[in-house]
Amino acid sequence: MIMTEQARLTTLTQILSDLLGDDTIVLTMDTVREDVAGWDSFAYVNFIVAAEAEFGVRFSIADVESFPNVGAIVRMIGEKRGR
Repeated sequence: MIMTEQARLTTLTQILSDLLGDDTIVLTMDTVREDVAGWDSFAYVNFIVAAEAEFGVRFSIADVESFPNVGAIVRMIGEKRGR
């Protein structure tokens, strides 16, 4: 099944909301970690691991260190899943 960027964004929002215990989080393609209270480096690593598990992808260390915003993660998931 093909998943849209919006669907991936919604899933990532739920993952981060669950990790931070904050269901008011709304991610956009332009969101950066500094925009979200409590999204520190430890939470970021947990978020990446959870995203990899959810979407069945693996990011390289270089990818993880270079994502400028959530949109880059959404797009990379699509690329890795061939969509």
